[in-house]
Amino acid sequence: MYNFRTDMADERRDIYKKANNLEGEIPGIQTIEKASDENIKSSIVKILNEEGEKAIGKPIGTYVTIDVRNLRLAGEEELDKASNIISEEIKTIVDEKVNKQDEILIVGLGNQFVTPDSLGPKVVSEIEVTRHLLKYAPECVVPGARAVSAVAPGVLGTTGIETLEIIKGIVDNVKPKLLIVIDSLASKSIERISSTIQISDTGIVPGAGVGNTRKELSQNTLGIPVVAIGVPMVVDLATITDDCLDLFIGKLQDEARSNDYLNNLKNQDNYEEIKSALIPNDYNMIVTPKEVDDLIKNMKDIISKSINYAI
Repeated sequence: MYNFRTDMADERRDIYKKANNLEGEIPGIQTIEKASDENIKSSIVKILNEEGEKAIGKPIGTYVTIDVRNLRLAGEEELDKASNIISEEIKTIVDEKVNKQDEILIVGLGNQFVTPDSLGPKVVSEIEVTRHLLKYAPECVVPGARAVSAVAPGVLGTTGIETLEIIKGIVDNVKPKLLIVIDSLASKSIERISSTIQISDTGIVPGAGVGNTRKELSQNTLGIPVVAIGVPMVVDLATITDDCLDLFIGKLQDEARSNDYLNNLKNQDNYEEIKSALIPNDYNMIVTPKEVDDLIKNMKDIISKSINYAI
């Protein structure tokens, strides 16, 4: 198994292809590229069978990745446009799994007291919940509205309870037909921090991208379909160092100061070598941008609007 150091399916695909010198598609995987406009591009990675699943370490299913250029500087109009596109992707997946009146539970994973990990709880605070209104004040909701409930279960370090145990108890009692889970992810690319959204129909393994793997939330463990929405908010230091090394070598090459050694260095993945140098001194930190508060707010608005529109 490769050390993918990312939760993103398309990045795992690229790492595998580079490591195996593949020009075409990986057996068992299908990719569809889409472009909504010059600032928003989407790709769909479909893992079709066990061969594809084994190659990139992701379950069989569909992974939609939406990249929004310059999201950090986006205004209200751009944020609304991104929300509409993401909403359509969420709606497509949800409509494939449940009927329009079926009850949905929204779960915001993460630690609300740690900013890069607070996306899930912050999104949940903006979800339009209707389950209680349908029961106690039906006149307050439009006819035909579905029952929606939402919860932020916290993290093992503050509750002492595995997230799966909490969600399983809620699912067994509330009996929703579908779960939508929101979480912060890890990426191997600095550029994708808070500029990319991944939507999948396979559930999620909390903490997998930063080496703190918890029990998975999926149809296998909960008995209902689980749609996962994630946004990269962190990268580890070895990844940043590898990216910076590529940028440095590229600068030397642009200045015609390259040689065979630098060419070879740029063409290989140096992550493992860099990581092995950092780990003995506990230098392999998880890193997030200094403006993470603003980035989380932007993404919270986009994801919550997208879910509310879709369901």
